[in-house]
Amino acid sequence: MPPGMPHARGATSARGRNRPRELAEAVKDWIAEQALQPGDRLPQEKDLITLFKASRGTVREALKLLEAQDLIRIRTGPHGGAYVKDVSLERASELLGNYFFFKDITLHDIYELRIRLEPDLAVSLIDIVTSEDRNELKQLMRRYDHPPATAEEEREQRFAELRFHERLAELAPNPLLSFACLFLIRLLKELTIAHRIYAQPQPELRAGGHNYQKQLLDALERKDARRVRRIMREHMKFAQTHMQAQEMVILKRFLR
Repeated sequence: MPPGMPHARGATSARGRNRPRELAEAVKDWIAEQALQPGDRLPQEKDLITLFKASRGTVREALKLLEAQDLIRIRTGPHGGAYVKDVSLERASELLGNYFFFKDITLHDIYELRIRLEPDLAVSLIDIVTSEDRNELKQLMRRYDHPPATAEEEREQRFAELRFHERLAELAPNPLLSFACLFLIRLLKELTIAHRIYAQPQPELRAGGHNYQKQLLDALERKDARRVRRIMREHMKFAQTHMQAQEMVILKRFLR
């Protein structure tokens, strides 16, 4: 056997295993080049084979990879085929959340980024937020403008406050900034220690957050960028200080 032949077979085998992944990337590039939109249908299997000069098995494996990535959906039946799919925010957050599943994410980690990002996000809304948007946010704030009557209402109020910030992020013109802020809020909502804090009466957090949000809406209406940035930064630092203080209280109780 000629020297190096086993290595060559190994390299060929590796390329064979990577071929479906390479083809999946090629199909993604082709979708972008053709400016296909969610709901558009990909060429039939036989046409993909010809277009990409690939085997039937490779094409099918590539399409399965794209389906697993939630970039296409495959239908069966008379109108079957592969269709371009829009990855939902929920799905994208879920996939990214899996990366952090075994990471030790803390309240400090989350608020350090919120303090940096949310002031920029708020400023970006100055020329975008309409009177209807402000009224929607004010209506949301009415859900926590009063002390809660029950523990369940206490929890609902905390999540309503977070929904205020989610709505701001949804309105943001920068999709990357919007996603980053929404993802941080998602992490916060899923953090066990945050759930424990939200289960306790938090009159200072509720009243303080409501006051900052009221000031923020006023500053947005006045299109005062400097004030918008300052208020949001102070709001995030206030929330961080309060949440981390409550975290210490809960941990001390646990260690007793």
